[in-house]
Amino acid sequence: MLSIREVSKSYGGARPREVLRSVSLEVRRGEYVAIVGESGVGKSTLLNLVAGLDAPDRGSVVLDGRDIASLDDTARTLLRRANIGFVYQAFHLLPHLTVAQNVALPLSLNGMDLAQARARVLEMLGVVGLAAAAGVYPRELSGGEMQRVAIARALVHRPLLLLADEPTGNLDAETSKQMLALLREQVKRESGAGILVTHSALAAASTDRVLTLSADGLRPG
Repeated sequence: MLSIREVSKSYGGARPREVLRSVSLEVRRGEYVAIVGESGVGKSTLLNLVAGLDAPDRGSVVLDGRDIASLDDTARTLLRRANIGFVYQAFHLLPHLTVAQNVALPLSLNGMDLAQARARVLEMLGVVGLAAAAGVYPRELSGGEMQRVAIARALVHRPLLLLADEPTGNLDAETSKQMLALLREQVKRESGAGILVTHSALAAASTDRVLTLSADGLRPG
């Protein structure tokens, strides 16, 4: 499903800082993988490369047979829009849109019929326990509620690949368990794949395989 081969990435001008060096990873269809590691080792950078939000300096990122790294900006955007759900650590909710409108964005961008989209959005908001908040704006929500809206938005279009960056960082223990079960269920039900970046042992334990990212690359455990 996903093949990352010898990916490297640096940032900076005259004296670039290498964030990732020759990182490789294979994720099978239906597999849910956790990536852990110290802050600053490049976990979020790796997710951005997989999502096509950035391009590697070297290496390839192949999703379901398509090399994301080789696509131009427009093609990467279209691939991401149709096939990837991303739970961002900072939520990235649009403040001028209601909760329902934020969740509906992936469906709107993919051209889903309005009535179908409305039904799917209400279904997902019910799943994350926020059906009553459909008409409010992000500024009226708590951090934990915004986290759940971000999860609903990432799952609403049933993506082939789920990427989650600290998806439970703002949630209480019980809600965390519920949302982690939901994320895992999405990967398994849709026969896709998922990568979870986390510092939480509870979150990592919800996946099939745990990898640690360091300056030396990815290793089991």
